[in-house]
Amino acid sequence: MSAMLELPDRAALRPALPGLALAVLTLLFGFGLGGVFGLNEDAIKSRLSASAAAVQASVYQGDHAAAQAVVAKSWTYMQRAHLHAGSLGTAAVVLTILVVLLGASPGVTRAISIGLGAGALGYSVFWMWAGFLAPSLGSTGAAKEALRWLAVPSSGAILVATSAAAVLCVLPLIRRRRPPEACPGGPFSRVVPAAARGSPPPGGCGCAASG
Repeated sequence: MSAMLELPDRAALRPALPGLALAVLTLLFGFGLGGVFGLNEDAIKSRLSASAAAVQASVYQGDHAAAQAVVAKSWTYMQRAHLHAGSLGTAAVVLTILVVLLGASPGVTRAISIGLGAGALGYSVFWMWAGFLAPSLGSTGAAKEALRWLAVPSSGAILVATSAAAVLCVLPLIRRRRPPEACPGGPFSRVVPAAARGSPPPGGCGCAASG
């Protein structure tokens, strides 16, 4: 176990770098959204309201209350993008480092890290994009359906990669030790102390048959 937890060298980290880069980019995306939201919340909400107003007659059938409800939910979707980017980006970094520490092969490490990083970034972008699209489409449901091509692969990549990391964690715990070799003397044999028997012959088991 101690060998598995040794700090990795640069060569071990290299296969994980593409995924780590995507994970860090996801974190930057989340941090950036937080800053933009803090500085421009009113402007963003006004932009969403303008998108709804442009199609209020055709899409909302003149229902102003329905349009404002979609605008409010769209703003919530954008906040979800910020939250997902922070949490999924952090999880991607942690899980990728864990896979490296567990000594996975370069191919497995690269696949898991890219799945985590790309999935985290794609899923965060999905929520942001859905928030922008919803007012002009008439509902958040329509926006999610329009971006299904992004949501499904990105969320699937996160689930598959996380499951693979979990398998790598569990395998060492359930891996059984090889059973001891049977003694030629069968069930009636006894173990002779090492000091008494000396070095066992090649292929010997160190047992002696009891008479």
